[in-house]
Formats: sequence, structure tokens, C-alpha cells
Amino acid sequence: MTIVQSTVYEPLTEQKATALAVRLGLFRDGAPLVCREIGDGNLNLVFHIVDQETKQGVIIKQALPYAKVVGESWPLTLKRAVIESNALRTFASFVPQYVPNVYYSDESLAITVMEDLSHLQIARKGLIEGKTYPLLSRHIGEFIAKTAFYTSDFGMNQQEKKKLAQSFVNPELCKITEDLVFTDPFFDHDTNNFEDELRPDVETLWNDDRLRLEAAKLKRKFLTEADVLLHGDLHTGSIFASTDETKVIDPEFAFYGPIGFDLGQFFANLLLNALSRPEFERQPLFDHIDRTWDVFASIFSELWRTKSIETYAATPGLLDDVLRHAFVDAVGFAGCEVIRRTIGLAHVADLDGIEQKEARLAAKRHALRLGRRLIVERNELTGTDGFRRVFAETE
Repeated sequence: MTIVQSTVYEPLTEQKATALAVRLGLFRDGAPLVCREIGDGNLNLVFHIVDQETKQGVIIKQALPYAKVVGESWPLTLKRAVIESNALRTFASFVPQYVPNVYYSDESLAITVMEDLSHLQIARKGLIEGKTYPLLSRHIGEFIAKTAFYTSDFGMNQQEKKKLAQSFVNPELCKITEDLVFTDPFFDHDTNNFEDELRPDVETLWNDDRLRLEAAKLKRKFLTEADVLLHGDLHTGSIFASTDETKVIDPEFAFYGPIGFDLGQFFANLLLNALSRPEFERQPLFDHIDRTWDVFASIFSELWRTKSIETYAATPGLLDDVLRHAFVDAVGFAGCEVIRRTIGLAHVADLDGIEQKEARLAAKRHALRLGRRLIVERNELTGTDGFRRVFAETE
């Protein structure tokens, strides 16, 4: 991978993105290229460039200096493009099969050129369509286990870990998570966004002192626990998938944080999809939660036993303690994510796409009850079957 510093920043156009791909020699001379801007997120421009004859393609992603969902009044650092490319490179050293290849990066222009994954589908879209992706949870469980272990104090030299953590200091993007996931949804804040019919339910949540206390504890963990290198935004919209392939994308929120965070984000987005389905179609989502945790715990434990460099790793009970804290935290983080995706600034199509209004409102009320229980009762869940129980009890 090449990282360069180029000229003064300016947003790309489809024409400029095509010219960059040609200049980099990513296509044969004279290739008939077609470029489309396909970004549907809030933070970036994304260009898909394809040779019409060979169907070979590349993706050019450029960070914007503001959030599209708000506009230029919400400025954002362009450094996140470097964080993203470095995170992809770091993850590729442990699980190359689960991330796209990065061909080129330009720090000044906040550009990353990477592998075209258009033969796959964004997992959120496929799940909404009713697809099951049988290997999704197995792959994500392995992705989280290996990236977590090998970037932790147990899998790498502690001094080298501290140096690596410094390179992923990401205050601006972490601030977004601190506000939009852990703070604003629990207060009457102007970033919140929900239907008027939900106001009584939301105000009940805002006046719940126990919930606020537990959310504050989870926020403190996010702020202070630098366990492992996290993706930082591992929802189903940041995953491409098919029946036999999975690729994790968009780690621009990457930073060193609590080991349970990526797990919790992924669990939550599976639950959000389950909330949008009739009861008889939910089982695959709960199976994915079970399998993600089982694969994560199994692989992490095996690496702990065979690869750990920490003297205390052989101490009876320590691994169990680490896994227990990871699970409990993941449950709580999942609860925060479910709530914020229901009434916060950035929603998900799983819920907002429910066409019938009363059904949509019922699903969102269920989401608020579910999220609350996951947060305040996270220590009481002893396994992933607890997600099924709490889901059913809050319906």
C-alpha cells in the first residue's frame, strides 16, 4: 500500500476520480471507464470506477470535511482517512480474508483507493431483504477475535501496543460516538430525531435515573478502556457479504477501546433487523448472535492459550474474567446502539423502512424497551440466550 501527501484538499468529482485511477495505472490504456458516485453514508464521497469491457473495478473513497447529514456547520477532521487506511492495513495483517485490499492512499486529499467489492452486498440491505448470510457471524466472530487478541496486551508487546494506540488516537470520530451513542439519546438534545407519537416513550426514557446511571458507566468505559484496536463502527452497513464471503469496510472510527464494543455494535444491528421482522423470521438473527459470540470466545481463548505473551495469562480464572467482562460490556453497548438508532440522529433502514406506520412505531417502542433492559440488566445475562429472553419479554 502506498501512502502519499499530495496537493491542497479539494473534493473529487466523477471526472477527477476517473483521472486519478488512470494516473495510478489501475486500468489498461484506453479502457472504457464508467464512474459513479455511490456513497450513501454521512461522511464520505465514494466513487465506483469500472472498465466496461473487462468489468474490472476499483473504489475511490474520499473523506469530506463535514458530515453530509448536517452540512458544513459540522466540520470533521480529514485525518480519519489515514486512520481508515491504516486500520485496514493493520486488520489485513491478521485477517486479510475479511478486509478489502488497499491500493493507494493520499493523506492531503483524504483519499483511499481500494478493492472493488461490488460482487457482494451490504449486509444490512440483504438482511432487510430477508437473506440470512449463513457464514456472516462465523466470519465476524473470527474477525473480532483475531483483531482484538493480536492488538491487545496479551497478543503483542505492551510497549509496541502503546505506540500503535498512539497512531489510532481519533478524538473527533470518538466524539461523535460519545455524543450520538452514549449521551444525546438519553437527554432532550436537539440532535435527537423521532416521531411525535414516540415522545411519551422517549420522555419516560429521559427521566429514568437508573438508565442514565448505567449509560454513564458504559460511556466511561468507552472513554477510558484502551483494550484493543476496534473497528469502532461495526454495524451491518459496514459489512459486505454473500453466502460464502464477508468483508469489513469503513473503519474510519478505529481507535483503542473496550474489547466488547465491536461485539455490541454488531449484536445491536442484528437485533434491529430482528425488530423489523415478524416473529417466525427472527431466528436466523438470534442464531447469528449466538454464533458470533461462540466463535469469538473460542478463537480468542485458543489464541490466549497458545499465543499470549503476558505472564499472567496462565493464571486460572483470568481468561474467564476477560471474556465475562467483554460479554457484559457488549450487552450494554448493544443496548445503547439500539436506543440511539431508534431516536438519535442517525437511524437505520431496518426500522425506518417499515412501511406500515403503526407497525413501525410498535417496533420502535419495542426497541426502546429492549435497549433499556440490555443496558440496566447487562450483568444478569449469562449467555446469548439472554438476548432472546429479553427480546421476548419486551415485545
